[in-house]
Amino acid sequence: MSFQTRRPSFIFRTLIKIFLMKCESSQTLRRQQLKETVCASQDRLCLQIRATQSGTVRVSLDELQPVKPRYHVSDVLHGELRYEPLRVNWKREDCVCLTWGLGQYKLLVSFSPFKLEISCDGEEIVTLNPENKLYFETLQDPTRYQEQYMILLFHTHSKTHLEISVGMDLSLHGFNHTYGLPEHADTLVLKDTSVTEAYRLYNLDVFGYDINSRLGLYGSVPFLLAHKLERTAGVFWLNASETLVDVKYNPEPNKVHFVKIYVFQKGGISPQTDVRWISESGTIDCFILLGPTAAQVFSQYAQLTGYQALPPLFSLGYHQCRWNYEDEADVKAVDAGFDLHGIPYDVIWLDIEHTNGKRYFTWDSELFPNPGELQHHLQKKNRKLVVISDPHIKIDPDWPLYCEVKEGGHFVKNREGAVYEGTCWPGESCYLDFSSSKTRSWYARQFSLSKYEGSTESLFVWNDMNEPSVFNGPEQTMPKDAVHHGGWEHRELHNLYGFYQHMATFEGLLTRSGGTERPFILSRSFFAGSQRLGAIWTGDNVATWEYLKISIPMLLSLSLTGIQFCGADVGGFVQDPDPELLVRWYQAGALQPFFRGHSAKMTKRREPWLFGDDVTSAIRSAVQDRYRLLPYWYTLFHQAHTSALPPIRPLWVEFPNDTSMFAVENQYMIGGALLVCPVTDPEVTEVKVLLPGSDVLWYDTNTAAVHKGARTLDLPVTLNTVPVFQRGGTVVPRRAGCGSSTADLQQHPFTLTVALDSKGNADGLLYLDDGHSFSYRDQMQFCLRRFTMRAGRLVNR
Repeated sequence: MSFQTRRPSFIFRTLIKIFLMKCESSQTLRRQQLKETVCASQDRLCLQIRATQSGTVRVSLDELQPVKPRYHVSDVLHGELRYEPLRVNWKREDCVCLTWGLGQYKLLVSFSPFKLEISCDGEEIVTLNPENKLYFETLQDPTRYQEQYMILLFHTHSKTHLEISVGMDLSLHGFNHTYGLPEHADTLVLKDTSVTEAYRLYNLDVFGYDINSRLGLYGSVPFLLAHKLERTAGVFWLNASETLVDVKYNPEPNKVHFVKIYVFQKGGISPQTDVRWISESGTIDCFILLGPTAAQVFSQYAQLTGYQALPPLFSLGYHQCRWNYEDEADVKAVDAGFDLHGIPYDVIWLDIEHTNGKRYFTWDSELFPNPGELQHHLQKKNRKLVVISDPHIKIDPDWPLYCEVKEGGHFVKNREGAVYEGTCWPGESCYLDFSSSKTRSWYARQFSLSKYEGSTESLFVWNDMNEPSVFNGPEQTMPKDAVHHGGWEHRELHNLYGFYQHMATFEGLLTRSGGTERPFILSRSFFAGSQRLGAIWTGDNVATWEYLKISIPMLLSLSLTGIQFCGADVGGFVQDPDPELLVRWYQAGALQPFFRGHSAKMTKRREPWLFGDDVTSAIRSAVQDRYRLLPYWYTLFHQAHTSALPPIRPLWVEFPNDTSMFAVENQYMIGGALLVCPVTDPEVTEVKVLLPGSDVLWYDTNTAAVHKGARTLDLPVTLNTVPVFQRGGTVVPRRAGCGSSTADLQQHPFTLTVALDSKGNADGLLYLDDGHSFSYRDQMQFCLRRFTMRAGRLVNR
C-alpha cells in the first residue's frame, strides 16, 4: 500500500530539543520555513501490514522511491518470520477490514487519514495513528535547499540529507499500566510523561547515574508491555537510532478504579494509554503483540528477537570482581580466601589493569607473567577467569594488532573518511566497526587459543565501555556523523554498537570450542536480541540504599523485555557500603539472575570476610543458599530458553487479575514458586510482605509457617534473614549441600521442598544436562523431570 506523506500539524518540541541544535531566533524562523517546504512535498510512502498466526502484527513504513535507501535494522530479528495470509473481510472506498487466523483477529485500515485499528474477538486492543500524527520526514537532496540546509544541521555539519526522523502514536485501549523500555533507573510501571521528559533510548556511559530518571543508560530495548485485567499486550519499535517515547495515561493508574465505576454508572470513557514513539532516523517498523496472556507476549517477542541463551551452569554461581585485582598473587589470595571462609564461588574477574597498557588481548608481563598457569590453578578447583575486552584500540603503530586492524579497514571512520579517533582508557584510541560482518569475524578470531596468547578454555569475556564510551565525545559517546561500514552514519545504528560487539565475542568463544561449548559473555551495552548472547548488568551504580532499592525494578523491567540474565553490582560499584548494606545487597543479589560482587579501584577492599564474623556469616549463608537453589535456577533458565518465561517476574505476571499487584516493585517471583522480598532499608527489624491470591497458601522458607494469601504480613527479620515464601502447590528442587563451586553440586543429593495447596496437591520441574555444552540441543542429552504430589503420593516422571 502507498499513500502521500502528510504535513504534520506541529513539530514535536522534544524532537527539536534533542535532535536540533540551538539556533538564534532569526534562524529558527528560516528553519521552520524550510520545514514547510520539505514537509509539503508529496513523496510516496510504502506501507506493509503483516501478521503471524501467533498473534503479532507488523506495520512497516518506508519511502517508496527514496533519494537513497534508509537504514533498516538487521541481525536483531532472529530467523525468518512466517506470516499468515490476510483475508479481506469487507471493504469500502475509504477503508478495508482484514482478518487472519480463525477470524478472531481483525485489522481495520482507514486510508484518509490513515489509521489502523487492531481487535481480537471483537475487543479493540490497539489503534495506530489515532490522532493523525504520523511523522515521517522523507530524504531530500540538500543541494535543493543549500543555503537553508546549513541552518538545519544537528550537532555536526556533516549530514548528507535533511532531518529524516520518524514517529507514530498509538492508543492501548483499556490499559492503564505499562512496563519495559529499559534501561532506566526508574519505577517498574512507566510514568506518565505528558508534562515531563520522555523516556529516552540512547545508550550512554553514565557513571553513578541518577535515580528516578527517564534519561538513557547503557542499553536500550524499545519494547513496551501493557497489562490490564484479562489481557497483556506489547509494542516493539524496531529502530536503533536515538528514540523518545512519551506515555500518557487516561486516567492515571491510581484513578482506574474510580473510572471503572464511572464507566459502569455513567457510560464514560474507559481507561486508555497513549504512547508516542519518535526516532531520529531509520524507518517505521512496529510490531504489535496481542497476547492475550503475559506468557504469550513473552513468547511472541522471543519469536521475533530470540530466546534467552541457556547459560553454562558455572555462570549462575557467584562471581567476584574488582577494578582491579593487582597481580597473580592477589588473585590466588582472594581465591584462597573463599575456601578458607567456606564461601562458594565460581568466577574471578580481571579489569583493564591486567593488560599491557590497556592493550586488549595482552597481559601485563610484570603483574600477570603466567596467565595460563593462573587459569590452570583456578581450573583445578573448577573455577573460571573472566577478562575485560573493550571496543577501543590503543593508537600504537608499534603494536601489531593495531596495525592489523588499521590495514584491514576495521575501524570506524570520521566524516572526512579518515579513521575516527577518540579518547578512552588507553588514551587516544580508534574504535572497531562491529557493524561490519568482516570486522566481527576478525574480532572473533582474536579469541582463538592460538591468537590470544595466555588464554585457555576456562577464560571468558567481559565487554565493557561499548555504548560506545568516548571520553571526549558528545555526551561521552561517538559523534553521530562517524561513518560505519556501508556508509551509514553512527546516528543510524548507535544503539546497536554494543549488541554487535557482544555478537562478535559470542562467535569468538563459540568458534574457540569448535561450536561445542556454551560461551559466557557479560556486556554493559545491549539492545533487543542481546538475550541470545549472554548476560548484562546495570552498570556503574553507587553503594547506597537507594541504588539497592532501585535495582529491583530495573532488573524486573529488563526481564520483562527478554534480557533475563541480568544483575546489578553487589555492594555498589563506587563508594563504600557499610556492613549492613553489604549484607543486604548480597542477600538481594543471591535472589537475582546474575550474581556478581564488583567495586571500583578507589573503594576499600570488600571481600566478604573483611567486615567481621557476623557479616561473613550472613554473606556465607546467602551465597550458600544461592548454590543450593541452583537446580531450580537452572530449570528456570531452561524454561526461559525454550518458552521465554523470565526467571524473575513481577507479581502481576503470576497474578494477572489482581489489580493490587500491578505496581508492586519491592518484591517479585522467582519462577512461579518463590516469592521474595529483599530488605532494602537500613536498621529494619520488620518488613511488610504482600502475599497474593485469596486461594493461595504461602510457606515461609525460614520457619515453615503457612499463611493464607490476599493479606499483608508483618514479618520480623534479622540481619541473617530475608523473606522468601514458597507458593502452595509447588515443588522446588535444591541440592542438599553446595561445596566450593557449582562443580561440587554433583556430590550432593537433591532435595525436594513440596508445598501443598489447599487440596493437598503440588507440581514442579527439574531440568538437568551436563551444564556446559550444546549436547542438550545437538544430541538431546538432557533430563527433564516432572514431580507431582497427589493424595499424599509423590510421582516422578
